[in-house]
Amino acid sequence: MTIPFLDLKAAYDELRIELDAAYHRVMESGWYILGEEVDAFEREYAGYCGVQECIGVGNGLEALHLILSGYGIGPGDEVIVPANTYIATWLAVSQTGAKPVPVEPDVSTFNIDVRGLAKAVTARTKAVMAVHLYGQPADMDPILTVARSYGLKVIEDAAQAHGALYKGRRTGSLGDAAGWSFYPGKNLGAMGDAGAVTTNDGELAERVRVLRNYGSRVKYYNEIKGFNSRLDPLQAAFLRVKLGRLDEWNNRRRTIAAIYQEALSDISFITRPFVPDWTDPVWHLFVIRSPKRNELIEHLRNLGIGTLIHYPIPPHLSAAYSTSGWTAGSFPLTELLAREALSLPMGPHLTPESGKAVMQSVVKAALK
Repeated sequence: MTIPFLDLKAAYDELRIELDAAYHRVMESGWYILGEEVDAFEREYAGYCGVQECIGVGNGLEALHLILSGYGIGPGDEVIVPANTYIATWLAVSQTGAKPVPVEPDVSTFNIDVRGLAKAVTARTKAVMAVHLYGQPADMDPILTVARSYGLKVIEDAAQAHGALYKGRRTGSLGDAAGWSFYPGKNLGAMGDAGAVTTNDGELAERVRVLRNYGSRVKYYNEIKGFNSRLDPLQAAFLRVKLGRLDEWNNRRRTIAAIYQEALSDISFITRPFVPDWTDPVWHLFVIRSPKRNELIEHLRNLGIGTLIHYPIPPHLSAAYSTSGWTAGSFPLTELLAREALSLPMGPHLTPESGKAVMQSVVKAALK
């Protein structure tokens, strides 16, 4: 038995005819930067998310960076971020010259703990960046309440939450703006790097469009110092194909998650994901906690089952932030999750039979 953590080629195999047609459509168009294909995806994804604006960009990190830059956030400013997240969330803040201010997660959901937000606000705070970690929305209403009371922008890092619902509303439509990654392994993944910004803020959307294109609306007329971060038509065409399957593929993930949740209910050394009743996650990742993580990884590896750790090194302990003053113990809950979190195989092409096989292997480990 071999069960990979994620099978990306299976997505191409299922959509081969449509993806090949999209490829030929773009190649035969002779237009390879921005253009009608990108415009079409932007309209379609904005409609899917329930927002007025979508701006295609180069990748998820640049999407977040462009939002912050579009709001004029920079040196001397602070942005509240989750301590427990992928480092890209922090890097987007650092790239503007602003300072990331970490807040510990809620122990049940792994998302940012709203109770820590107000304590983190200072006179320099300009925004809160809420991450919908592993495909489960953060608790946005209280985040928005705190942020609005201090006049802060709320930015969603929605890189792992394509199609997720918070109280019936799509992620990407909940704050002032959202940054998306379409990295190949995402729920909505391109065939390379790609990203987008969604928002109902028309002024921000226009600034991001200018910023992504060298600071220019018209070629060679540069209004500001911008960047080069443009979604290309080929990736846009692939994303349009996959967007049509996103809800179906998310439901396949939910089927696997339900199998996992039921099978893990009686295993004492494993903590299952907790799902509040106000959210409908899309299970980008299925992350358990276990003090016996390393033994479980080895057990599953010996049986041909792939796992990953998201994330083994918290941003505050990474070499990238070694001069920022944080040390081991600065964020103890985040550090505990880094020691115990384990991602089990998950994806739209993992069959229920394979999901049950994964659980049988986990149960065997529990019986040892």
